[in-house]
Amino acid sequence: MANRLLESIEENPVIAAVKDFEGLEECLHTDVSIVFVLFGDICNIGEIVEKIKEAGKMAIVHVDLIVGLGGKEVSIDFIKKTTKTDGIITTRQALIKHAKEVGLFTILRFFVIDSISLMNIEKQKNMVQPDIIEILPGVMPKIIKKISEISSVPVIAGGLVTDKEDVIGALSNGAFGISSTRKEVWGM
Repeated sequence: MANRLLESIEENPVIAAVKDFEGLEECLHTDVSIVFVLFGDICNIGEIVEKIKEAGKMAIVHVDLIVGLGGKEVSIDFIKKTTKTDGIITTRQALIKHAKEVGLFTILRFFVIDSISLMNIEKQKNMVQPDIIEILPGVMPKIIKKISEISSVPVIAGGLVTDKEDVIGALSNGAFGISSTRKEVWGM
């Protein structure tokens, strides 16, 4: 599955990140092949993922943002057993490790807010070996380049990516893909 997801990002590096049902419905009618689910709760996450899968797209659930799930490994078990998700996003290393154990594609998300967080990315990534890392905000070309050069896994830039200039800036500085909640970006 990891190869299929990576190939899909390579073919179309723009990933729709949806934060509500309106965005979900809109992304289903675009050419994006991967959808990051940034909303939902334990009662509707299965339905949300099912809509994405029915549209022929891959679904990656941000487990930290699903209401009713906590930071425990059982959250991963719940997502695996009750949805058809292709993978997960989280900021929690323990959840990445467990998700890999149960066969889910994994994205470890980092907020790069200062030089200390920047220095910790490689160390944290090496501890759990996610399939991809995502850095936020995604509009820091110099930082994206630096992380991409030192990372042994692909880097996705997300957060504040709002236009073509942001997309080109991230991709031309080493980002493997970009994620955005902006519908205007999904069509690029």
